[in-house]
Amino acid sequence: MSHTAKAAPDLIVRVRKIAGQVAAIERELVGDADCDTVLHRVAAVRGAVNGLMDEIIADHLATHVARPGLSDADRARGADELLAVIRRYGK
Repeated sequence: MSHTAKAAPDLIVRVRKIAGQVAAIERELVGDADCDTVLHRVAAVRGAVNGLMDEIIADHLATHVARPGLSDADRARGADELLAVIRRYGK
């Protein structure tokens, strides 16, 4: 079981809100909304995704890198996984 399973209900709520925001962007594009309206919605989605990512990264860090009792190998693996995600996310 993934360590995110305990936080899944809250994460799912956040993902569904993001999905609603993305759907609103689509409706505005189809409806020929003003550019500033669409840009504000896109910025809001980006902020929401960043917040979701921050929460999952923090949970990963606490569970797979900083948790007492982890072996050096487990800690290194958790750090490597986190670094790979951060590098990909930063592009």
